[in-house]
Amino acid sequence: MKAVLANCSASISELKKNPSALIEQAEGEPIAILNHNRPTAYLVPAETYELLMEKLEDYQLGLIVKERQNEKISAVEVDIDEL
Repeated sequence: MKAVLANCSASISELKKNPSALIEQAEGEPIAILNHNRPTAYLVPAETYELLMEKLEDYQLGLIVKERQNEKISAVEVDIDEL
């Protein structure tokens, strides 16, 4: 059995009937969309999704920074005034 990772849940039928009301009732919380009592999707508010995407981008940039820190040994020092 799959865990439901949201406090709110709704069937696909409920979602089809009135998606706006469902989103409003969730009060900004994620909604697990169930099909035959199994989560098939999660509906999250746009603000939450945007925040998740920002966090993911920050994480990926952090990985790049860590990789490049190891390359510091082979870096060439440059004076910005000489450019």
